[in-house]
Amino acid sequence: MYRYTDFDRQFVHARAAQYRDQLMRHLAGELAGDDFRPLRLQNGWYVQRHAPMLRVAVPYGELSSRQLRQLARIAREHDLQDAGLPTERGGFGHFTTRTNLQFNWIPLDRSADVMDLLADVDMHGIQTSGNCIRNITTDALAGIAPDEEVDPRPYCEILRQWSTLHPEFAFLPRKFKIAVTGAREDRAATDWHDIGLTLRRNAAGEVGFRVAVGGGMGRTPLIASEFHAFVPWQQILVYLEAVVRVYNLHGRRDNMYKARIKILVKAEGQRFVDDVNREFAALLADPATPRIPQAELDRVAACFSVPVHVKAPAAAVVGEPLPAFDRWLQRNVHAHKLPGLRAVTLSLKRAGLPPGDVTAEQMDRAAELADRFSAGELRVTHDQNLLLPWVRDAELRALWLAAREEGFATPNIGLLTDMIACPGGDLCALANARSIPVAAALTERFDDLDALHDIGDIDLHISGCINSCGHHHSGHIGILGVDKDGSEWYQVSLGGADGSTISGAAVPGKVIGPSFAAEEVPDVIEAVVDVYLAQRRRGELFIDAVRRLGLAPFKAAADAQRHITGQAADRLVAA
Repeated sequence: MYRYTDFDRQFVHARAAQYRDQLMRHLAGELAGDDFRPLRLQNGWYVQRHAPMLRVAVPYGELSSRQLRQLARIAREHDLQDAGLPTERGGFGHFTTRTNLQFNWIPLDRSADVMDLLADVDMHGIQTSGNCIRNITTDALAGIAPDEEVDPRPYCEILRQWSTLHPEFAFLPRKFKIAVTGAREDRAATDWHDIGLTLRRNAAGEVGFRVAVGGGMGRTPLIASEFHAFVPWQQILVYLEAVVRVYNLHGRRDNMYKARIKILVKAEGQRFVDDVNREFAALLADPATPRIPQAELDRVAACFSVPVHVKAPAAAVVGEPLPAFDRWLQRNVHAHKLPGLRAVTLSLKRAGLPPGDVTAEQMDRAAELADRFSAGELRVTHDQNLLLPWVRDAELRALWLAAREEGFATPNIGLLTDMIACPGGDLCALANARSIPVAAALTERFDDLDALHDIGDIDLHISGCINSCGHHHSGHIGILGVDKDGSEWYQVSLGGADGSTISGAAVPGKVIGPSFAAEEVPDVIEAVVDVYLAQRRRGELFIDAVRRLGLAPFKAAADAQRHITGQAADRLVAA
């Protein structure tokens, strides 16, 4: 993991002190709400439906056990509303698809104390909100994946430092998101981002970036377009500066729904590409334009060396063969680039807990597992789980036993109940509908692990509104909450993809007809899955069956289920 320097620590502590001064002036009535709002947003503090919400940055998804314990402390001591959980269990956090952690019940008058606690463990909420360059994300298997050509983490850290409080990009037309991958399989959904970067080597073995620009979800889902096939790594900050400068100059500020760079790329086409490349050439021609020095890359890269702990031999835990253990090995354990090691996903998807939510107690337990089995390091995944990156083969059985005891061993990674979901209308002021009850109903409906494994890989994503925080556009099955005359309804889409090997090239899903009432959604999803089970070919995945069969049979099944549900409701009313 990246190790903070003295400068880094001074920076985040100074930022926390600055925020405390702003907060105190606001609470004393010396700083009006409209003036305080941009200041709190720059530090990750929103005002949501019921209370302030803090979004804590977890750059490129890496967490230490010490940091996770501090987050648990914040949840326990400052996240005062427990959302129905027994009060003795403390508060909770919510991991997002961009690998941040959100707290939803911290009173504003405690917010400065929380900023100090974060700074004590090299964390903050800087640029997790506002119209700026947001948290840089990457593949949860970065640095350890067998198919990786170049470790993206040092570059992510350099991008983080470059973009943090960049004076030119603090007030962009709209928020701006960057994702990076260095693997052959795109597990970072790069083509769904404002800028997607893919590390690669050319024929001479030199490292550079493919740059794609203009992806995004929301009201207008668009896939990023390639702007440059190979930018040498030393020049990548220059190219990104050219992209963001042109966007900052021409992006719309009169209409927030048309302000994202994807709208500009779609409208301007090649003219926008040409403008960026001209700006890039002009910046390169200026001797004062900085490139990334080799010494700086080496300094940062040294932080991401293999932990010494995992190199030591470990005695294997031997036991009788167990089907449950074998199923967990199949679903939750992943190949590693280093012999004798594996990466292991700790599933946060289980009955009674919304997808991505984690209690203070669970954070402490996950930190203990990281210390015991993964050199004190965890990763937050795009799918809202936790991952241990440095697990020795010999300790897999011991880890499984410990993870099962703590509730982290559900063998459903990649399956339908390993769904992505935003907090929705239960917490978010922007949501049209609730995501959490729908996720709970689906988890209850598909609770048979044998049936889940027979169905196989399905990405199911749920968003409570068109802002798409649940990434419903990229789900093999997507569910979107919509408002109909003050009532909650849900659109279902099929065929979306995030760019991974299983999903195929990034593409938005297509809606299969009118929206459904909340109580209809589990029946509709089951009807869709039943069509797949009845018509799939041997070994065929759900997403491949959707592409082969088209939407018609799935739409017909969903409509038929709506008719059956409607008849049942009529009979109930008549009775």
